[in-house]
Amino acid sequence: MKRVERSAGLLVCISFFLSCLSIRDLQAQDHPKGSGGLPVRYEELTGPDFVQAVVKSDSTCLIPMGILEKHGPHLPIGTDLLDSREVALRAAQKEYTLVFPSYYFGQIFEAKHQPGTIAYSEKLIWDLLQETCDELSRNGIKKIILVNGHGGNNNFIHFFCQAQLASRKDYAVLIFNPSRDAETNEKIKKMRKTSMESHAGEMETSTVLAHRPDLVHLERAKDQNGEDQKRLQSLPDVYTGIWWYASFPNHYAGDGSPGNPELGELLLNSQADALVKVIINVKKDSTVLDLQRRFYDEAENPLKTKQ
Repeated sequence: MKRVERSAGLLVCISFFLSCLSIRDLQAQDHPKGSGGLPVRYEELTGPDFVQAVVKSDSTCLIPMGILEKHGPHLPIGTDLLDSREVALRAAQKEYTLVFPSYYFGQIFEAKHQPGTIAYSEKLIWDLLQETCDELSRNGIKKIILVNGHGGNNNFIHFFCQAQLASRKDYAVLIFNPSRDAETNEKIKKMRKTSMESHAGEMETSTVLAHRPDLVHLERAKDQNGEDQKRLQSLPDVYTGIWWYASFPNHYAGDGSPGNPELGELLLNSQADALVKVIINVKKDSTVLDLQRRFYDEAENPLKTKQ
C-alpha cells in the first residue's frame, strides 16, 4: 500500500513538473523576443533594457491599433486588436522593433448600438494618440508606425498623420498600408469560398482561427445576417455617417462560416512579411525627418521660401 501511495505521489509530482514546463514553454511562445534576447513587447522591457531596445530598434516603434466592437455573432469583441498585434509581433521577431501595447482608442461611433462597443469621444481619441506619440518621442522613439487593424480608423489616422504638419515635431508618424503581391492574391482567391468581405467575414474569421481559435464560435457564424441591406440606394453619389448602419445594422458584413486557419495563416504571414520590409526601410530612411525639418523651417516664414 505504501509503495502504491509513493508511486502515486511520484506520478503527481512528475505530472506537476511537466505541466509547469508546458506552461513555461507556452508563456515563452506567447512572449516572443527578438534576436539578442530583448523582448519586443514594450511592456515587458525593464527600464535599462528599454534603453538598449531603443538603440537596437533604431528608434522605431509599432503601435498595433484596433477597437472594441462587435464582430458578428461569432468573433471576439477585440478581434482587430488581436489581429493587428499578432501581425506586429510576427514582424518584430524577424526585424527587431518595439511593439506598443494593444491600442483600442479609435473611432467606432457606427457601432454604439451594439453590446460591448467602447466609443470614446473624437477629441479624446485624437489627444490620446497625439500624446502617446509625443511620449514615445520623449523616450527616444522617432519613427512611429501605426499598424491599424480597424477599418473605422482609416479616415481618422490618415487625417491625424496629415495634421502632424500643423506644428513642429521631432518624430515621424507613418501608417502601414500593406499591399499583396499577385502570387499571394492568387493563393487567397483559390482558398476563399465567399466573395464579399468587409467585417467578420471569411477572411477575418480565418485570421482569428489561425492564432486564437479558442475565441471563435464558428457554429454561430450564420446566426445573424451579414448581407448588405442597401437602405440608402435612393441617395447615390453622396456620403453620410449613417452609411455603415444603413448597410450592415448587425455590424456583420460577409459570411464567416467558411473561415479556416490555413487561409488565416496565409493572410497573417503575408501582412507580417510586408511589415518586415516596411520596418527595414523605415529604419534606414532619413528623408522623412529631413523633409519635415525643412518644411517646418519654411512654414515659420513662408515669404522667405524659395519660389
